[in-house]
Amino acid sequence: MDLNGKVVWITGASSGIGEALALRFAERGARVVLSARRGEELERVRQAMAEPQRHLVVPLDLADEAGLRRAADEVLERCGRVDVMVHNGGISQRALARDTELAVDRRLMEVDYFGAVVLTKALLPSMRRSGAGRLVVVSSLVGKFGTPQRSGYSAAKHALHGFFESLRAEEHAAGIRVTMVCPGFIRTRVTYNALTADGSPQGTLDRAQAEGMRPEACARRIVAAVEAGRDELLVGGRERFAVYLWRLSPALFRRLVRRARVT
Repeated sequence: MDLNGKVVWITGASSGIGEALALRFAERGARVVLSARRGEELERVRQAMAEPQRHLVVPLDLADEAGLRRAADEVLERCGRVDVMVHNGGISQRALARDTELAVDRRLMEVDYFGAVVLTKALLPSMRRSGAGRLVVVSSLVGKFGTPQRSGYSAAKHALHGFFESLRAEEHAAGIRVTMVCPGFIRTRVTYNALTADGSPQGTLDRAQAEGMRPEACARRIVAAVEAGRDELLVGGRERFAVYLWRLSPALFRRLVRRARVT
C-alpha cells in the first residue's frame, strides 16, 4: 500500500503509540486525522508533524457513541474518505477480577471495544462505495490470552479479535482489509491511566512498561505492516513468544502465567 496522499485516521493520537504513528504516517506522505479527548495535546502533535497544515484535529471520546458518529461525519465531509482507520485509543487495567467493580468492566468494554465498533460501522458505507479501505486494530498480546490483573481489558481485546476477524471475512470482496496489531510492553504512559478496581487511575509506571520497546520503533513496525498489507503483527520484546507458547502448550503457559511478572 502506497500511503502517499492517503487519509489516515488515528484514535488515541495524543500520546504514546498513537502519537508515534501520526508522525510516521505523515513522514510517509499520508494526510492524518488526529483524535483523542485532549484537543490541546492533539494540536501539539499536529504541529510536530511534517506539513502540519495538511493534517486535522478532531477531538472525541470513545465512550460517546453520538459524538463518535458526529466525528465520522465531520471527517468524511472534510476529507472525502478515510483510507486507513487506526483504532488505537483505549485504556488498560491493573486490578484483580474479584476486586474490580462492574462499572470498570463496562468502561473498559465501552472504550476499548465499542468505540472501535461504532467508528468502523460509521465508515463502512464509505469504504464499500470506494471499494477499498484498511482497518488497523491496535489490540494487545492479551487479546490472544489472559494474564492476571487484566480480566476486563483482556476481555475487550478478545472481543476486538472476534469482531474484526468476522468483518475481515465479510468485507473481503468489498476490498476492505484488516490488520490486527498485538503489542506487548511498549514504553508509554498507559499504566498511569490504567483503571484500578474502583475505576481510579493507577498513577504509576509499571517496570515492565518502562523497559519496553520505544513507541517510535513500534510505530515503524506497524506502518510497515500496513504498507505490506499484513493481516497481523506481533510487536514488542521477548513477551511476544508467549503467543507461540500459548498455541503449542496451553497447559504449560497457564502454569507459567500464574507466576509471570505482568506489571
